[in-house]
Amino acid sequence: MAEDKPQDWKNYEDFAAGIATNRLPTTARLAGTQNKITLSDGTDMTLKFIDGKTLEWNVAAGPRSKSSGKDPYEAIDVADQVVFIDTTFKSRPRDAMTIIINTQTRRALVIVSTVAEVKVPGTPQVSQQFLTGVLGDPSVPPAGPEPGPTRDLIGLRAIYRYSPNHVYEHVYLNSERYCWQCLVGVQRGHGDTDLATTYKFDEDQYIFTFREFIIPVASVFFYNMRQLRSTGKFLGVTSSGRIENNPAGAFIQKASMTFYPGDALPV
Repeated sequence: MAEDKPQDWKNYEDFAAGIATNRLPTTARLAGTQNKITLSDGTDMTLKFIDGKTLEWNVAAGPRSKSSGKDPYEAIDVADQVVFIDTTFKSRPRDAMTIIINTQTRRALVIVSTVAEVKVPGTPQVSQQFLTGVLGDPSVPPAGPEPGPTRDLIGLRAIYRYSPNHVYEHVYLNSERYCWQCLVGVQRGHGDTDLATTYKFDEDQYIFTFREFIIPVASVFFYNMRQLRSTGKFLGVTSSGRIENNPAGAFIQKASMTFYPGDALPV
């Protein structure tokens, strides 16, 4: 628990309960399949989906140390041919990995979220690393655009309904920060401005992540802006010090859009 937390500020577990009510269902369609992903830093990673809940992974080559494991995962169909995959590691409880793949274009984006052992004042305790990748043979060019940082959401104000008891407003301020406030739920009246990173995965498809300052929590969400659905998860630390990786999902309602003049664009 952060020492600079306001007296009435809620803990991670207070808002996490029930926040997956409006989430899309998981799928077992990857069961029995195997995928190789070559990441942008040269890492070769193999994912073998034993069944609908167990993933066997192996890092065999590249700048990262060789490692392997068998861990729980969940997969969700979030767009046509696009799967959101999330896994935690028994051997590394402070890490969680989210992989978004398009099985048709063979594009991939990997986000590793890590909870630091010690909180540094002024810095979010949960950090994130982003790596693009290619499914299958990397010598065969993938189709579609490579996922990358985007400014597309800057100026958007939207409402996210995770459940009847979890309604939040987001305002995307610039390429580094966003602002949120709770409209319905245990955090009603609370709000803050936190660090955020947004990647464009494909047309009308975005991966939005944030890292909070006050409590140790970060998120990874896939936005399907055609269907107006948000699918993702939170990785954080409860008030008792337990690390939890919680699912979440919401219906998106666009509220307004701010258009900036050319001489006053946000960073």
